[in-house]
Amino acid sequence: MSFMLTCPNCGKRQVGEFTFRGYFKSRPQQSDDFASWTSYVYFNKNKIGKQWEWWNHASGCQRWFIVDRDSAKSTDHQSVWFENRKTLEHE
Repeated sequence: MSFMLTCPNCGKRQVGEFTFRGYFKSRPQQSDDFASWTSYVYFNKNKIGKQWEWWNHASGCQRWFIVDRDSAKSTDHQSVWFENRKTLEHE
């Protein structure tokens, strides 16, 4: 499936220019127990619908950013730098 993503730096581009790295989730603290880290690394939600995702503009500026994307439609999304993720509406 092909769709367009908007790089916060380069603008709208074909998804083939980007590398997907998974959905964004809060990282456990270094002092957290083994179960917390196991859950963080291995247990992903893989949900259908709106979620935050990590993307890299591999064929462009090579920067990492967060995309608020509906995985069912692959059309509605908002792209922001990691530092600006609080501007996204859902968690």
